[in-house]
Amino acid sequence: MAEQPQRSVLIVAGEVSGDNHASAVLHRLREKAPALKFYGIGGNKMMDENAQLIEHIDNMAFLGFFEVLKHIPFIRKVQDRLMEVVRREGIDTAVLVDYPGFNLNFARRLKKAGIRVIYYISPQIWAWAPWRIRKIKRLVDRMLYVFPFEGDIYRKASIPSVYTGHPLVEKFNSYPYQPREEFFAEYGLDAQKEILLLLPGSRSHEISKILPVILPAAKRLAEESGFQIVAAGSPTISDDIYQQYLAGTGVTLIRGKSLELMRYASFGIIKSGTSTMEAGLSLLPMVVVYKTSSLTYAIGRMLVQVKNIAMANIISGETVVPELIQDDCNPDRIYQVSSEIIRSPEKRAAIKEKFALLKAKLGEKTASETAADEIIKFVYDTRS
Repeated sequence: MAEQPQRSVLIVAGEVSGDNHASAVLHRLREKAPALKFYGIGGNKMMDENAQLIEHIDNMAFLGFFEVLKHIPFIRKVQDRLMEVVRREGIDTAVLVDYPGFNLNFARRLKKAGIRVIYYISPQIWAWAPWRIRKIKRLVDRMLYVFPFEGDIYRKASIPSVYTGHPLVEKFNSYPYQPREEFFAEYGLDAQKEILLLLPGSRSHEISKILPVILPAAKRLAEESGFQIVAAGSPTISDDIYQQYLAGTGVTLIRGKSLELMRYASFGIIKSGTSTMEAGLSLLPMVVVYKTSSLTYAIGRMLVQVKNIAMANIISGETVVPELIQDDCNPDRIYQVSSEIIRSPEKRAAIKEKFALLKAKLGEKTASETAADEIIKFVYDTRS
């Protein structure tokens, strides 16, 4: 094959999950297309793959309607800086990864400047705000989608699209799990006790909102059932954020090991998000929790087209695990619902059976490799 010419490409991934997914694709691209140079928004994992960051995801963690409104001036400045890099480096192709609130808005500026856009991990238009398909048709040149059923949506809208498979399946298939005995010994866990796992989110404001609500319920459950409580921590969040809630509680904080914890835990209290899919693929019985401002929640309910919010439930097509949202997200309710599942071997077994079907629904494709191949073709072979 002829040597590929050097080109600079913009890449934007604005969240921890996006950094994980984008870095896996960048790793493949370093092998397959070493002449490509990437600039944009991402996190530490993308930096490890030689992406030159214009802004770090730690500064982009906005959640909720009012959070975004408050940060509009900052968001515009970030977009201005990205466009300056586009001009300076002669970039004509952008890879947008998930993060639709920012990315679909930014795609307008890219298209106005004549930049071609390939989008990895489709906005969930089947779940909420389905009219965004018109915006995607105007602004996105090629969509790389991760759920098989999304293909029908893009075919009907005549939007060029490719199914990559889901990156979480690839992650699970290749993840080097630390053996249980070794894992428990390294982190000082009691091998004779089951783990009650807390996953309060990956952003500081999520942790501050969720952890003080789930912690009292977890303590009651641990006292009743003899669990040891472990909180899965994000590597990018400072100790101060966690310790203001966990100090003196006896809860063990373990960072960057959520997949081992999901595999070895017996039950989880998990904030809605990517983690519910990971827990589902780990066959972990759980309750899903979520809490935001009243207005943000009211706006969200008007836009949402599906009855569930937890991705593990949505993809399963039914409410496999309970979702405790807003007023239901309180210590007493979390304790009550969790206790009903923990006390019932039949309920736990039924949850595991339902989750065993999740992976089959998602297929076995290697998402990062398929996405990398499509990006290379998009950059080099389909110039317009």
